[in-house]
Amino acid sequence: MSDTVPGTAFGTAADPATGHAPDPAPDLPPVPAGRPTATYRLQLTPDFGFAEAAGLAPYLRELGVSHVYLSPVLQAVPESRHGYDVTDHSRVREEFGGGDGLRAMAAELARHGLGIVLDIVPNHMTVPVPESGNAQLWSVLAEGPASPYARWFDIDWSDGKVNMPVIGDDTEPVADGGVLRYHDHAFPLPDTHYRLVDWRDGPGYRRFFDVSSLIGVRVEDPEVFDATHAVILSLVGEGLVQGLRVDHPDGLADPRGYLSRLRAASGVWTVAEKILVGEERLPADWDCDGTTGYDVLNRITGLFVEPSAAGPLTDLFVRETGAPRDYAEVVYTSKRYVMDLFFGAELDRLSAVAGAGREVLAELLAAMPVYRAYAVPGEPVPEASSAIVEEAAAVAAVRLPDGAPVAEAVEAVLRGPADAVVRFQQICGPVMAKGVEDTALYRWYPLSCLNEVGGEPDRFGGSVEEFHAFCREMPPGTMTTLSTHDTKRSEDVRARLAVLSELPGRWAQAVGEWSAKVSFDPLLDYLAWQNLMAAWPIGADRFFDYLFKAAREAKTSISWATPDPAYEEGLRSFVNRAIGECGPSIAEFTASIEPYARANSLGQKLVQLMIPGVPDVYWGNEITDFSLVDPDNRRPVDFALRRRLLAGGQAGTAGGPGNGAGSSWDAAKLLVTRQALNLRRRLGPAAPYIPLEADEHAVAFARGERAVAVATRLPVGLERRGGWGSRTLTLPHGRWRDLLSGAEHTGRVPLAHLLSHHPVALLERG
Repeated sequence: MSDTVPGTAFGTAADPATGHAPDPAPDLPPVPAGRPTATYRLQLTPDFGFAEAAGLAPYLRELGVSHVYLSPVLQAVPESRHGYDVTDHSRVREEFGGGDGLRAMAAELARHGLGIVLDIVPNHMTVPVPESGNAQLWSVLAEGPASPYARWFDIDWSDGKVNMPVIGDDTEPVADGGVLRYHDHAFPLPDTHYRLVDWRDGPGYRRFFDVSSLIGVRVEDPEVFDATHAVILSLVGEGLVQGLRVDHPDGLADPRGYLSRLRAASGVWTVAEKILVGEERLPADWDCDGTTGYDVLNRITGLFVEPSAAGPLTDLFVRETGAPRDYAEVVYTSKRYVMDLFFGAELDRLSAVAGAGREVLAELLAAMPVYRAYAVPGEPVPEASSAIVEEAAAVAAVRLPDGAPVAEAVEAVLRGPADAVVRFQQICGPVMAKGVEDTALYRWYPLSCLNEVGGEPDRFGGSVEEFHAFCREMPPGTMTTLSTHDTKRSEDVRARLAVLSELPGRWAQAVGEWSAKVSFDPLLDYLAWQNLMAAWPIGADRFFDYLFKAAREAKTSISWATPDPAYEEGLRSFVNRAIGECGPSIAEFTASIEPYARANSLGQKLVQLMIPGVPDVYWGNEITDFSLVDPDNRRPVDFALRRRLLAGGQAGTAGGPGNGAGSSWDAAKLLVTRQALNLRRRLGPAAPYIPLEADEHAVAFARGERAVAVATRLPVGLERRGGWGSRTLTLPHGRWRDLLSGAEHTGRVPLAHLLSHHPVALLERG
């Protein structure tokens, strides 16, 4: 379908004979080859485009990354702040500077030895307003199945028309020339091939989760793949892009096939945004280098959480909220709730192709513990996949009437018609995402640093031994992260929250005092106190926006679909009073735990940057960042401050003039980040992970024969014990220099000496 791609990456015409972009210009400087050593995520926006990214090149090179990792760059809704609402795969986004701006940015980055990793969106496009903003969709609405783009979209054509859920009031659509208008919406006339329905109704197409403004793309079709990837692959082919991040592969009909096709076409380092839960691992037959790092994030967070807090903090949560004590019960009710609220059309379609009862399928989906079963139509079902679905079936059977055809439903979704196998998995992910990520995690939160994507909030902490075992099995090319554009809380917010696991009594007393002064909604207040403290200081508007989103995601008092102005007014009053009346006490509490939170922050950062994989730094998080869920974590970053800190030597080796090491949390975190990233550039890409025996309050490991990382964990317990005492760490043979303090060590080193400057140490063999 090359004739459907009118241009190349830079808006110039493709060769009409081949449909491919012209040969690349040979004028770019060399850029890093192979796998990145580290990436830095930039969130491009209409006011932070390619020119601004290029201006960061000297800073990012000195910081120590090898590649700049960009949010989506294809043409999206003009005002979009995230870029996942693509409207045109044939153009680089004009608001960022277009193709010329991208080329200039790539040249400037390359001049400083930096490559580019792109975030790509294969699963969906946007349904813009007006709808004419998506040329392929407009053609389909006008011509129906006869459109040359009909195969692009995952549409149910069973009755010849596609439902478009836009109607929200009694206003009648009006014909205006050749267009049917409804408020800001516009549709082609005559309206032969579509039907306007209530906005609450399910659309006649697969969508991204419950977002009807994002329509599923059938990228499994080779011609659709070619058309939607022409620009991306031309950027790779011209040497401008050296890596790819694949958004939401679980939404694809055939993730394995897609990744195989992408690798064959690009040949570059590729990671997939695959959410893994618990002991789940990335399928070995997915042709990518690993995940985008949520599995690593949750493991690292657990390393800094005290397991014994599970009881007292769960007791406190239940007492404050009245919520069930059993997290599994909340997950089940949340998944059933979102299926009834959002996914009726998807369930009907699945039931029809599977030949199985809707209620049986709903219970099976509610019991699924992961985002996908990994069954492939026409192939033997992997034993692990079969076990996942069979276990879910056993749970579902308990909730269904005796004799319900559960076994038949399992057979249909694992070994039945291809459409049934595919659609079961394509709805499984959205039910998990909306039911768990966007509902249950806002309803059940004894310690909200555990409430991350893929996390298990009823699993408090993890042992050092378990962490070492996990790291030794990590794919060397997987991405590691602590913060992303989708995390519920930034890494430093979580570092503060983790301290509460060591101080449950003090925390309960503080919450009791604050709640006695100000209260509003028992199902929300306790979440508010946790995040108000952990993000402190935070303005009333920012905090209201966070809580308002949290309340709508929880769906216990209000939701996105059921607004309540009185509740909104009450929530704003609660926020203002909580900050005004309890602010001084919250500030005092936060200050009292800062030494412990700082230790957690530096410890988790060092661990993330030094374990196997490709570490990513989310923009701004090289120093402290106390952001909450998007859009809060997509706010502009003060790069001038970060440049001053770096240029002023405050992230240099201790002992140098004006290095300021230890003078602030910001300076210490920047010091850890810069030294670890630059050391990673000197390490071999396959340096083995070697656990080192250390105290229960430390995690220590070597990377090959050149680097050793040591981090303090559970600092409150360490202080209660009286410190490190006579405990030691035996270093591998050789002389070692701490890149953070400048001190030199060899052999058996007292931990009190090793960690006297910082709660972490980063050693390089001399």
